[in-house]
Amino acid sequence: MNHDYDVAIVGYGPAGLILAATLGKAGHKVVVFERWPGLYGLPRLTHIDGETARIIQGAGDIEHALRDAYPIPDYRYFNGDGELLVELDWRGTSSGHPAHISMFQPDVEDAVDQHVRATGNVEVNQGWAVVSVGQDEEGVQVTARPWSKDRTGQWSHADEERTVTAKYLVGADGAGSFVRATLGIERSDNGVDDRWLNIDTERLRELPEQFMKVTQFCDPQRGHMYMPIGRSRQRFELAVLKGEDLASYEAEDFAWKWFDETHGLGPEDVKILRQVVYTFQGRIAEQWRKGRAFLVGDAAHTTPPYIGQGACSGMRDGITLGWKLDLVLSGKADDRLLDTYEAERRPHATAITEISTALGRVANTHDPVEAATRDEAFRTGNVPPPPAFPTIVAGVVHCGADGRVAPLAGTLAPQGVVRKSGVEGLFDDVVGRGFALVGSLDVRSVLDTDRLAFLADLGATTATLASGAHDSVEDVDGTYAEFWETNDVQAFISRPDYHLFWAGQLTELPAVVDELRAQLAWSTVPTSAPTSAGALA
Repeated sequence: MNHDYDVAIVGYGPAGLILAATLGKAGHKVVVFERWPGLYGLPRLTHIDGETARIIQGAGDIEHALRDAYPIPDYRYFNGDGELLVELDWRGTSSGHPAHISMFQPDVEDAVDQHVRATGNVEVNQGWAVVSVGQDEEGVQVTARPWSKDRTGQWSHADEERTVTAKYLVGADGAGSFVRATLGIERSDNGVDDRWLNIDTERLRELPEQFMKVTQFCDPQRGHMYMPIGRSRQRFELAVLKGEDLASYEAEDFAWKWFDETHGLGPEDVKILRQVVYTFQGRIAEQWRKGRAFLVGDAAHTTPPYIGQGACSGMRDGITLGWKLDLVLSGKADDRLLDTYEAERRPHATAITEISTALGRVANTHDPVEAATRDEAFRTGNVPPPPAFPTIVAGVVHCGADGRVAPLAGTLAPQGVVRKSGVEGLFDDVVGRGFALVGSLDVRSVLDTDRLAFLADLGATTATLASGAHDSVEDVDGTYAEFWETNDVQAFISRPDYHLFWAGQLTELPAVVDELRAQLAWSTVPTSAPTSAGALA
């Protein structure tokens, strides 16, 4: 069957943008339908971590995306009396970037959107609402029509509707996903139903230093918080209690009164950009793949914002599903590989949702007695430490003889500053993206012709990384030397989404490459092996 497109994406928020960039850069023909006529233009997303910054680095112009960004040093929780309950240390780096970053979402979306369009492989239709989706064994059908806010897509422009076919469909259309509803996929609900007023502002003059810290006030009377949006803007939020009138909170007079009473701020300090009440929820779709259709981002998982990971999880979805679709669409891997998308991403996103939900309970304790008990638990150290950030625990990751995911597999691969042929920069920009086989010694020396040919067909980059070595990629800032020594390993294989498939000793490598080929459901007969290291790099 001939299809109009390889993939149809419904929705063009962070998850849809990253997926479109991943597929477009890989050369696949993609169509996007987004009901809003342009990019959102306002900061819903205000925080990313280093891993997400690396994803953006590969999808767009990272300098433009983070041009107003600010590294966040910590996250502080105070009680209603102003007593510090806990301070999360967010300093350091991850994946070659600050571990936690405050940024302006429109800069990120503009940077990725420009790269999506520059591929020449992605058709972006903004102002188009999808009104019907269907599928059979050979492909999917998507029908859309022009949409505007004051004229619903259900009843307007019927004479202009357009139907396209594609090999796969991806619903990236948010928490109220039309695609998810049409597929009949239900969601589990963890019971979060918090309403908060969001007030985003632009700084008109320098504000006190305190506002550059992410700060949560867990006041049982009414919780509130503030955080920077990059260096030029500021977010404020406060809880809306049950039974209170939403309209009164969205009136500008309320904001100025609250600013004055709570923070001593006025119109000479900030300009209000947006003032809206949000309902925070924690819901997970019970199925992320149905036939040839997939869910990503908020369509798959709606996460409360208390650790700023909702959109980060969506972008992880986009790049993970993207590289797997690339291999399948290229005929290199069997369709079975796509089943590992949910196997990997669902447990990861669920864990993040549960962590965020738990922190939300701390911020939303409105009973004074419960709040006093909570404060005492923090004061005496009787609060258990927060769980570790999740890693990939299933799917395309190396497993030991016991069948369990091996140490380091599923964790993030390092990215440091390197130098190659006189060019210095972050590894991905200088050496390459996609699968990478990196070692402290020559990794090719232990692989035979067949395995080298498989890696070449996979498009894997290989590199020997050592400080000062003449025939290798130079480890300029010592990131890789530290990784080898700290983890007592000699090499690693990383995936296109920057997670480790494996890390270990060179003697393990032949068997590991065979395992990778099997886990990818590889369906391509390898070509002849490259004659030089440069053919793989």
